[in-house]
Amino acid sequence: MIKATGSQIIIKLLEQEGIEIVAGIPGGSILPLYDELNRSSIKHVLVRQEQAAGFIAQGMTRSSGKPAVCMATSGPGAMNLLTAIADARCDSVPIIAITGQVNTSLIGTDAFQEADTFGLSFPITKHSMMIKDPADLFTAIPLAFKIACSGRPGPVLIDIPRDVQTAVLEFKEWPSKADVLLKHPKLLTEKFLTPKEEYKSLLKRMIELLLVSKKTALYLGGGCNNPESSEAINKLLKIYPAAVCTSLMGIGAVPRNYEYNFGMVGMHGSYAANRAMYEAELVLALGVRFDDRATGVISRFCPDAKIIHIDVDAAEINKILPAEVSLVGHLQEVLPLLTDAYEISQKNFSQSKDFIKARAEWLSSVKKIYDETESVMCGRSPDLENDSVNPRSFIKSLPLFAENAGIKEHDLIVTTDVGQHQMWAAQYYPVNYARTFLTSGSLGTMGFGLPAAIGAALANPKKRVICITGDGSILMNVQELITLSEQNLNVTVIVLQNGSLGMVHQQQEYLFNKNYSASEFDKVPDFLKLAEGFQLDGVDVEDDEQWYKKAFAPGPHLVRLNISMKENVLPFVKAGTANIDSLRN
Repeated sequence: MIKATGSQIIIKLLEQEGIEIVAGIPGGSILPLYDELNRSSIKHVLVRQEQAAGFIAQGMTRSSGKPAVCMATSGPGAMNLLTAIADARCDSVPIIAITGQVNTSLIGTDAFQEADTFGLSFPITKHSMMIKDPADLFTAIPLAFKIACSGRPGPVLIDIPRDVQTAVLEFKEWPSKADVLLKHPKLLTEKFLTPKEEYKSLLKRMIELLLVSKKTALYLGGGCNNPESSEAINKLLKIYPAAVCTSLMGIGAVPRNYEYNFGMVGMHGSYAANRAMYEAELVLALGVRFDDRATGVISRFCPDAKIIHIDVDAAEINKILPAEVSLVGHLQEVLPLLTDAYEISQKNFSQSKDFIKARAEWLSSVKKIYDETESVMCGRSPDLENDSVNPRSFIKSLPLFAENAGIKEHDLIVTTDVGQHQMWAAQYYPVNYARTFLTSGSLGTMGFGLPAAIGAALANPKKRVICITGDGSILMNVQELITLSEQNLNVTVIVLQNGSLGMVHQQQEYLFNKNYSASEFDKVPDFLKLAEGFQLDGVDVEDDEQWYKKAFAPGPHLVRLNISMKENVLPFVKAGTANIDSLRN
């Protein structure tokens, strides 16, 4: 017979899942688990605030595709973690959060550091569990990983009382993961996926629409942003050139250097991308939601288009716009079938050449719009011409700076915080690979960038991670600079300093008659001295023309770049207006 505590069972099961790194902070209700963690093969990254642990897990998962784990104690520890969990839910990121809880006998008594973590987490997770019996851990841990990654991915939280962690269980043998999962088919069945026997008729209808469309746009979202889906999309584009327009989360699914990649749509999307969606006769929507930031006025987003919608989440189909034909499934499985079937059908379509020509002419017209409107001067005030660094051209040139320091483009991963710098990065940074542009999309959480960069660097130690942030966002989780220093990771933190909450300031300029309420800082910290205090090397772009040699040298570095408060992110779509009516100057 085998004897093991609940904590030993948890650690053993995490090791079986391939977990090598976890991030978190210990506290009274999770100390038994930490006691066992210190004797395991799993490395622990000690953060300074639990929210950062969640974002570190996200950085690991978003960049690798593998679910990562974060930990927190009960009460305030778990509650600090909730923002990162909600962010993961909004962006469909499969992380596992393990939280300690007060002893089962104390639950509901307002015990010290007690909070209803299960109840609080329920609306913001894909699934939440409260463990009352250590024997349930054998099921809960494997199921948590399976649920997190199946269908539309998302975070799973497991709340474990202290006495469950210390309880001793006697059992004959460690159950295999396969056996555990087989006993729970109801939880694992992706009930709403389109049956395979319906594929043939649905693909036939899709191909009929693709063949006769003269203006086709591919609208790509976060569901495409993985190497397998990206490869499938790029194979389709080789035989069926189309206008590529992405959501914020879809950036990287198709290389930025693809001739007809017109960039991001939406409130700060490129004019050409928004125009392409508006003019399209057919929209092939892949792994994407029709969310409000992307569509603007929904009736004028793609008003004359028939929509083909392929997504793994049935709830997104027909939620905002009706689809002419839809399929609920995994893109990496469906798209190769669509591509192969289209290639055969095109050869047998007598009018194929006419429609190919018409599509080429339309693509050329949109490309002309893109070339005429895409500029690093968009949003730059004329009186700033030589007074300060242009943040757009600076961000656009980051791969070149890195290359001059000896780092290849394919070895770069970018994370951002939330604000103007995020949109400039989305607009101008040339993302050519899936899972290399990590940003908080739907929830828009300031403070995401630095811990996410730490996570990405932990999961990709041979790559260089660039964190693009602002002097507002960085201070949301600035304490993690010491975590970065401790881990000695290859991360370059670039702080764009303008003395304001830039995006708020911009919206107050355009929407509130320049009433700058609580958006300008009276004082800004000296980020170079701050870096020194956190035991990091700091460099100022303005003071050192060779800044990039220091910034991209091995190990962590902080870079300060002063920009003007007058810099704005354009295009900008005001609320209640269509994307094609965006402000562009």
